[in-house]
Amino acid sequence: MNNLLWFLRASQWARNPPSARRVKLVLFVILVIVAIVVLEKLGWWPEWAQMERGRRAVLPR
Repeated sequence: MNNLLWFLRASQWARNPPSARRVKLVLFVILVIVAIVVLEKLGWWPEWAQMERGRRAVLPR
């Protein structure tokens, strides 16, 4: 059932493709995310911008 919804969405995109401006925006956002991940993996991400790792919440059973 879920595959049918994806096929319907793909057919709508084929009939009405996104504008070039929207494609550029999405690619820019993806590029920024990849850059942040790479900087963090290399250790060049500033200390003040890192999240503190707290204790994990224990859910009651």
